[in-house]
Amino acid sequence: MVTASAPGKVYLFGEHAVVYGEPAVPCAIELRAEVTVTERSEGLRVQANDLSLDGFTVEYDGDASGRPDIDVADSLVEAAMGYVNEAIAQVEDAAGVDGSGFEVQIDSEIPLGAGLGSSAAVAVAAIEAGTRELGVELPPEEIAERAYEVENAVQDGQASRADTFCSAMGGAVRVEGDDCRQIGTPDLPFVIGYDGGAGDTGALVAGVRALREEYDFAADTVEAIGDIVRRGEDALADGDLEELGQLMNFNHGLLSALGVSSRSLDAMVWAARDGGSHGAKLTGAGGGGCIVALDGSPETITALEYTPGCEEALRAELDGEGVRVEEQS
Repeated sequence: MVTASAPGKVYLFGEHAVVYGEPAVPCAIELRAEVTVTERSEGLRVQANDLSLDGFTVEYDGDASGRPDIDVADSLVEAAMGYVNEAIAQVEDAAGVDGSGFEVQIDSEIPLGAGLGSSAAVAVAAIEAGTRELGVELPPEEIAERAYEVENAVQDGQASRADTFCSAMGGAVRVEGDDCRQIGTPDLPFVIGYDGGAGDTGALVAGVRALREEYDFAADTVEAIGDIVRRGEDALADGDLEELGQLMNFNHGLLSALGVSSRSLDAMVWAARDGGSHGAKLTGAGGGGCIVALDGSPETITALEYTPGCEEALRAELDGEGVRVEEQS
């Protein structure tokens, strides 16, 4: 039995645009997904306990026929199970085995589909735990690449390396196409607002793709997000939180123009700004889920707590550590 964990993430800038080769800067946060993998004689048994799925157990042999009876959108459950299937396939490939049986337990602090990188964290932690259970130790860079293949398969070839690289490596990272690297940052005081919902990543990414193909100005909007990221890198290097916040505000406006925000996300963004944060934006695919604000004071959390549609407001520190083994026996 091996238990591994990996952090979730927030985007300072760049979600959606990163799919088209523009740069993005995600940051790992101290919310983690733990995955425990135990080898068994045959089949795959998955038990998941997280903030969105509220606990389910399903036993099956490599397909999703045992769909659990829970009040969550089919697309989210099918995606969650798809991530586990694909992660186990990567484990077997890395270990050079085929048809192994596994028991997989997922315990996550990261809400599913909320823009905090739950799927990437689960994939990264599952690959780490599974390969070590089979006696194979992979470097975090390879875990990141294999986890990217998991997300790319589940998301029909529309994933980027940003989430999985950030989760595997920890800290703040810069991703532009295949170029992935860690970067230094000042202390970044994050506040997260969560509306209790979740966006359909595949549908949202497809929607941006359709807009980009139909309208030249939508393609220009995607490129403008890339320009914000490049400007933001200078602000990070200077430790200029005011500039970072202003650029986050611009980024949210452009994401909203691309149709990936929502009424609840916009309300939380404006509440965080009115509460005195340096800046605020949605994080992740959008459509529902979370916003991230840059603020070290208690006023932003208070403002979010009094915002209709915000179910939870919390502080999240930058996590400098990526994937790690928690227990091995």
